[in-house]
Amino acid sequence: MTTLGYALFATRWLQAPLYFGLVAAQGVYVYKFFSELWKLVAHVISGQVDETHVMLAVLKLVDVVMIANLLIMVIIGGYETFVSRIGLQGHRDQPEWLSHVNSNVLKVKLATAIVGISSVHLLQMFVDVHHTPEHDLLWGTVIHMAFIGSALILAYMSGPMNAHEHGARAHTKGGDPAPHPGAPEPGARPSGDDRGRSGGDAEPYGDGGDRYGGHGDRYGGHGDPGAGREGRCGGLDRARGHGGDDALDEAAPTLVLPRPAVPERGVPEQRANGYGGAGQAASGTEARIAAAGFPARKELEAFDATRLRAPDPLVLDRLGRLDFVARRENVVFLGGPGTGKTHLAVALGVRACEAGRRVLFAPAPEWGARLRRAKEAGRLADELAALDAYALLVVDELGYVPFDPESANLFFQLVAHRYERASLIVTSDRPFGRWAEVFGDAGIASATVDRLVHHAEVVTLEGESYRARGLAGAAVGGWPGLDG
Repeated sequence: MTTLGYALFATRWLQAPLYFGLVAAQGVYVYKFFSELWKLVAHVISGQVDETHVMLAVLKLVDVVMIANLLIMVIIGGYETFVSRIGLQGHRDQPEWLSHVNSNVLKVKLATAIVGISSVHLLQMFVDVHHTPEHDLLWGTVIHMAFIGSALILAYMSGPMNAHEHGARAHTKGGDPAPHPGAPEPGARPSGDDRGRSGGDAEPYGDGGDRYGGHGDRYGGHGDPGAGREGRCGGLDRARGHGGDDALDEAAPTLVLPRPAVPERGVPEQRANGYGGAGQAASGTEARIAAAGFPARKELEAFDATRLRAPDPLVLDRLGRLDFVARRENVVFLGGPGTGKTHLAVALGVRACEAGRRVLFAPAPEWGARLRRAKEAGRLADELAALDAYALLVVDELGYVPFDPESANLFFQLVAHRYERASLIVTSDRPFGRWAEVFGDAGIASATVDRLVHHAEVVTLEGESYRARGLAGAAVGGWPGLDG
């Protein structure tokens, strides 16, 4: 950027005093509110008001509050959008709307706030209709309808604008192409183990219909990590396509990101080349999301909580603020297959990436295999220390495949190492009382649960499988067009 460009960009700070002036106006409205409230209380005590006057006075107080809310949105949202970042990510009091605020969203929210204020004014006129001139009532209604119309137009225009903005986010800064979704994360070691990642040697169900192929190992074979990775895209993804992954509730169209190789400890970070032939390194949020290894990109807003009996949507909204990451606490999602446990885990992981946090996602069997490889190489302590660089680890599908004794012990060490140090998200289809079946040892299971849930939000998802909806009716009544 040239010197002139820097100077022009610095002029944005000229707006800062304007927002502080609005803060002073906010103080005026606080004074106005309590002044009107005192008058109302005094008149009620003296018996000088009837029900209509009380209603008008309350509406006036509501009007003051709504205008104050409008000022808050303009002050915080405007400053964040046009002057400088406030840096509230992860703060427990961060407003929900501020996490995705931009000039377009701000305009729509301001328009709806103005419609609300106009509605209160119009209601005041109708309540006091006997003392309101017909001319004022008519024009008040016309003006209110004009506000509604302008808000609808802004809301309609915001759709294409948001679509364009989300499309632009798929590219790196400066117009560079987005990284190829199949590329490994920075620091991952290209090796012969991954030479067949796009092959199809590992069948999704393997011998005897095992869900993860082979003889119980998620990635095929007899627990050999190299053989497992050879079938990752050929075998694992087909297993997911047959409903094996609890994560991928298709509540909305998603961009599928094949899981990159889990990075190995001790390899110097490097910029990966060959992303779609562009030879550009991933950066920023998109790089963190690609490096996290999510099976698909999910958004919290796309999760349909209405089909579940539990949890309360407010719980999910609170988790979306990422307070638990800032406090180094855990989240455990429990529920049957298809209830959206992995959707929520991935969505929270994506939000953490957007907030500048490093995240690593893998199914429980892969975590066990990763730690087993580290132990065999004599670097388990280094591996656990290396994982401290990730603010959030996501352990998916705990319980679908039981741990062998060594993996159970190593997974306990992972949970114990991160206890009060960094956050974990764990998804499981089994209640805690049945985790002994997963670990093969009641003592290890109890110790793991004890450390995992001490500082944790445990969320139980109750409802029918999203994927299985309608299957019962089809099985009983048959498929259309096949009768006779």
